[in-house]
Amino acid sequence: MLLEALGSALLGLGLAWTATVRLPGRLPARALVLPTGIAGALFGAFLTHTALGSGHALATLAGAVVVGVAFLSLLLRPSTRVRRSAPA
Repeated sequence: MLLEALGSALLGLGLAWTATVRLPGRLPARALVLPTGIAGALFGAFLTHTALGSGHALATLAGAVVVGVAFLSLLLRPSTRVRRSAPA
């Protein structure tokens, strides 16, 4: 369990770091993005471990990645200004 948590935290940190490098203009400050990635991955690992039980380390890490990406996607801003047409 401890190794799953440590691995999930490292995966979340890696996801968040990659997101800040690839999408710098669409994310808020790095000080917010990095902890969000870690927290999302830890929460995903907790959910997956609770649902599947022990002995499913790879599935737990996969759940951590999925939920970590979902948490990080909540921080994304639109790349361009949204244009709205006038109602007809």
